[in-house]
Amino acid sequence: MGQPRHHIVKIIEQCSVSPPPDSVPPTSIPLTFFDLPWFYLHPIQRIFFYELPQPTTTNQILQTVVPTLKHSLSLTLQHFFPFAGNILVPLHPGNFPHILYSDGDSVSFTVAESHEDFNYFVANAPTHLRDLNLLAPVFPSPLTTQDGGKLLPLMAVQITVLPNYGFSMCVGFNHVVADGRAFHHFIKFWASVCRTRGEDMDSVKESLQLPLHNRDAIEDWRGLKLVFLEELSSSFTKIVKSFGILVDIPSNKVRFTFTLSREQVEKIKKWIYLECKKIGLSTESLIISTYVVTCSLLWVCMVKHYYTNTDAYETCKFTFPADCRNCGELSIPSTYFGNCLSRPVVELEKGKLVVENGIVEAAIAIESKIREFKCDGLKEIEDLMTHFNELGTSKECRVIAIGSAKHGVYETDFGWGKPKKSDVIHVLHSRIFSLCDSKDDNGVEIGLTLERSEIENFNTIVKEHITSIVGCD
Repeated sequence: MGQPRHHIVKIIEQCSVSPPPDSVPPTSIPLTFFDLPWFYLHPIQRIFFYELPQPTTTNQILQTVVPTLKHSLSLTLQHFFPFAGNILVPLHPGNFPHILYSDGDSVSFTVAESHEDFNYFVANAPTHLRDLNLLAPVFPSPLTTQDGGKLLPLMAVQITVLPNYGFSMCVGFNHVVADGRAFHHFIKFWASVCRTRGEDMDSVKESLQLPLHNRDAIEDWRGLKLVFLEELSSSFTKIVKSFGILVDIPSNKVRFTFTLSREQVEKIKKWIYLECKKIGLSTESLIISTYVVTCSLLWVCMVKHYYTNTDAYETCKFTFPADCRNCGELSIPSTYFGNCLSRPVVELEKGKLVVENGIVEAAIAIESKIREFKCDGLKEIEDLMTHFNELGTSKECRVIAIGSAKHGVYETDFGWGKPKKSDVIHVLHSRIFSLCDSKDDNGVEIGLTLERSEIENFNTIVKEHITSIVGCD
């Protein structure tokens, strides 16, 4: 694997897609304390690669696939209209930012063409992040309102034709408007509408349900919204100035994915339970899930890879996304459209993670934190803003998980079959790993952003752990 290929992406069409005319009234949606911390992050980018059943030219895709995607997106935005709107960031600090939808608002829709090898992108081999980002949409620049406020667009889509194979679809969205669960609700809805060519909306609504846009479902009895807004107020100017600016991606950064099979997960589970019994720990109430196994393995391996020179007594942190819908004291419907995530933090001394049974220590700590969260989903919510503000700046030992294998990413069929590959490509930090279901429905797919020179060492660490536990390569 050499340098990024710098393949040429030719822009064929730049347009916008709106909900059907007069289908959505002008709407203002307030932000909640769950939404505000995401102002600190760059837009999320999820890419899907679809292989068409037979060799297809660019013109054939432009005449058949693209119009169907546009039409079905328009119908879908009628129900997921915030994605077509903007975040209004007021000029005056005393006013609250909010989501604003006006008739005619739209999603930026780019159609492009690349003659790069389709198999280069969908193989499990490391793929240069610069190459992937050429397939990602560029957000329109913010608009200025009459009173000086700024309107930040919330979604952009790019379809890139890969002739004779198929196409990629990259969807970028501002996390302030929705979390992963809400986004994948939208994606599944769009895919279902596309499969039926928009001719059976009733069955789509019945099978997937419509999103709930009522932000009043989030009760703020602790007054966190005002606290978070005060913390954010001094950063709004910087956030607006940096919005939509292309990030310089180092040439040595790659996206690397591998799958932890269901068989491997089950063997690691059994091993953890046996090790717990050896040390006299009761396993009756211990729930070692696939998620716990995967996160424990990655936490230990990343600490061993990145923090070789730190003291054994240094505190290592692991943070993961936790959906607060219907959790503990909260009663929020599963169809709620917005952000409803907490970020629990697990802490262990490095010395406990790097020993022979470090994965067991990690699993016990993560499982305990998950049980604690299920009892009180808002226990650490006051620290949410601090967590996001420190991302990328803190030098402490911290590993971060994003995504979930429960979103069913590889079930996203727009009418041309399931994706050959899907990944998130906005992750630049090496200490973050992403999770999703595997394309063959046999385990968990793990994605990482690494430097080329790191891959061999990290691979070795992971394989040594798996081999020592389950006895396989």
